[in-house]
Amino acid sequence: MAYEESEYLQLSGIQHFAFCRRQWALIHVEQVWAENLLTVKGDALHQRVHDDTKSEKRGAVLTVRAMFVSSSTLGFSGQCDVVEFREDPEGITLHGLKGTWQPYPIEYKRGSPKKSDCDRLQLCAQAICLEEMLECSIPEGALFYGETKRRQTVEFDTDIRERVAAMAEEMHRLFSRKYTPKVKVGNFCRQCSLNNLCLPKLMKIKSAAEYLQSKLCEETLI
Repeated sequence: MAYEESEYLQLSGIQHFAFCRRQWALIHVEQVWAENLLTVKGDALHQRVHDDTKSEKRGAVLTVRAMFVSSSTLGFSGQCDVVEFREDPEGITLHGLKGTWQPYPIEYKRGSPKKSDCDRLQLCAQAICLEEMLECSIPEGALFYGETKRRQTVEFDTDIRERVAAMAEEMHRLFSRKYTPKVKVGNFCRQCSLNNLCLPKLMKIKSAAEYLQSKLCEETLI
């Protein structure tokens, strides 16, 4: 199945979806967002990384920042923080450059490595987009964490690829229905910037959008 460009969802949304399906729906379906200290720190890190004027070539490595990618198979579009193209005899050709090059996506995250696969799934989705666009195979990439200042290698094996594909299909299905799943309360809720919008009041009404509208109406009547 191939999606039309008008149906593409934000690639970064798979990280939200893997973390909490309700959080993803609040952000991407209902267009609700709120900042907290963690999101501000994350945005600051990505602003530094996404400076596309800093793309450069050093020896056998070409570094490209804020590279736009998409996949009609997943129905995703977005940006890769960094893609390193490393000289490789089994790589691909790049316009204006001699030799052949192997793409290596790198996603930057604040904090330290997580127990969940949220970040790894997002990185794998980026790799699948790159593979489709460049007609190549990408076996691995890396996550760079701001707290540890180290890269964590991620292998794109069959299992994680299948999980990305399954999540992409579910995301499109929920988005087309404009459906916001019920929340599953857990310790992770404490770190969510949407905590105050999501719990517990929203469980008693249809959507976050309706909740916000009701609050605006209350203020207008006062």
